[in-house]
Amino acid sequence: MSFRVVTANVNGIRATARRGGLEWLAESGADVICLQEVRATTDQLMEVLESSALSQWKVHHAPAPDLGRAGVAVLSREDPSDVRVDVKVAEVDGQGRWLECDFESAVGPVTVVSTYIHSGEVDTPKQIAKYAFLGGVDKRLSALARSAKRTGREALVCGDFNIGHREVDIKNWKGNRGKSGFLAEERAHLDAWFDGPWTDLGRELGGEGPGPYTWWSWRGRGFDTDGGWRIDYQIATPELAARAHSAVVGKAATYDERWSDHAPLTVDFR
Repeated sequence: MSFRVVTANVNGIRATARRGGLEWLAESGADVICLQEVRATTDQLMEVLESSALSQWKVHHAPAPDLGRAGVAVLSREDPSDVRVDVKVAEVDGQGRWLECDFESAVGPVTVVSTYIHSGEVDTPKQIAKYAFLGGVDKRLSALARSAKRTGREALVCGDFNIGHREVDIKNWKGNRGKSGFLAEERAHLDAWFDGPWTDLGRELGGEGPGPYTWWSWRGRGFDTDGGWRIDYQIATPELAARAHSAVVGKAATYDERWSDHAPLTVDFR
């Protein structure tokens, strides 16, 4: 028995649909798809999906309060047994950046989370908001890990974390020191998660690096020269991590075939 999860920052669900991304996702063989930066109302999301190859999938969506920003979704072949948009963590709830779905999967009961952490900007309110959200994520990850240990329901957190964990996660790491996405204070959160009960499956199964990267700017030649960042993650609690056997970044073959500035990350469990 196997369980496949794909996470993808779609950089706008309607733009991804125009570029062929929904066909890619439908053909990915996924059991669950986590989306970030949906940038749509629920009605708009459903309208786009209903005219795509994903029309029969179950859809759960946490839209952002500001139209055209953020928004996360979880699509699945089977109905989740429970869905949580608000998780009683003040720093996380109500922002369209965190959504939990419980599944009785082929590899056991699992909570799958789609999250979109703020991009941030040094010395601005955007960075303050990012740190507040990260503090809330700390709390929720601790709760999910405790629950996994107590109940046997493992957890998988997927999404765009907007943080490169180590130097091997950014091609131009020297040039990005002191910038949001590679600040020591941001990276310390990931240190705590990965030194604790959470496994970074992209790194665990993707080799020592550099890369494989998951984001490249639309501008310049970064995509062609692989001048990217690894900021899209799937992280798992211990028993689920032990069942992961592959993690693959679906980088497009050419710049013109891209359907987002991010590439999807696919993890298989058995």
